[in-house]
Amino acid sequence: MDREGPALETLTRRLAEAPDDFLAEPRVGGAGRVHVAAVVGDLVRMLGGDALAADLRDFTGSTDARDRNRLGVVMMLCWLLADEWFQQARPGVTEVLRVLREGAADLATGAPAPKFQSDPDRREEIARFALALLGYRPAGETPAQAQDRLTSLSSAERARVLKAARAAEERARAIREALARKAAEESADKWTRE
Repeated sequence: MDREGPALETLTRRLAEAPDDFLAEPRVGGAGRVHVAAVVGDLVRMLGGDALAADLRDFTGSTDARDRNRLGVVMMLCWLLADEWFQQARPGVTEVLRVLREGAADLATGAPAPKFQSDPDRREEIARFALALLGYRPAGETPAQAQDRLTSLSSAERARVLKAARAAEERARAIREALARKAAEESADKWTRE
């Protein structure tokens, strides 16, 4: 996040105004309307690159519902990255595909794809996440501010923290139970000696 990017408000407004085509069901198997691989290919060309067929293979999807959600997030990212600012900045093909592959997979674990259009926090999260993966931060923010805000909004980070908290609570419960057993054994030993 060393480089200053566009104004965050511009990107979140763009996401809020996403057309219905980018909110439509991704085509997986015989169901759905939008061929996500074609949209990704068009985006890469729009940004001045060239996508190979092998690059687009990850965007055809499987019949798994989670993959359908991932492809829906890819569509929202495509709409975001088609913004005029990105067309002028011309991020590299490798970086754009990384955002669409890894970024979409991470974001899809935290929320259903339509939330990235309808929910203000998710709009900000997806915009900040895409900027960060491309090495940018929102205009007017320091790198520390941008990272702090991204971390506080991140549904993937929130899920990771909750999982870690559950694991810590489970460990604490196991220790309490072990201590209680040991105390009971010591008490029983003391009782039998007397």
